[in-house]
Amino acid sequence: MKVILLKEVKGMGKEGDLVNSKDGYARNYLIPRNIAIEATSENLRKWEEAKKQEAAKKKQELEEAKSLKERLEKLTVEVKAKGGSGGRLFGSITSQDIAAALKEQHGVDIDKRKIEMKDNIKNAGAAEVDLKLYPEVSAKLKVNVVTI
Repeated sequence: MKVILLKEVKGMGKEGDLVNSKDGYARNYLIPRNIAIEATSENLRKWEEAKKQEAAKKKQELEEAKSLKERLEKLTVEVKAKGGSGGRLFGSITSQDIAAALKEQHGVDIDKRKIEMKDNIKNAGAAEVDLKLYPEVSAKLKVNVVTI
């Protein structure tokens, strides 16, 4: 029996997959527990429509991420921090500091978890950080650290 999964089932598939199941397993376990629905012509039509909408949404998000990438790669963010002699900072610049400065200076709201840094920035001067905007789209942002 073909069923459309509403939830992930270990060893069978992910949510939204169309899979073959044994008749008894589907009738007695999957369908009564609302884990799957039978793949009737009406349900298949709705499933295909939902897949099309999801694909269109993903394409839209990808286009938005690409345009944001182009915009971010032209920007330079200036972060101020207390520092000592030789350009050494009295702390470090974290991804949260960069996200706050980006929002304040350019009005771009990026989640701090999307900013990928190997280590925090500990010296004054120019640095470059990676931004993971979408699974296939990442941008490089220039950060200028100024001591006060």
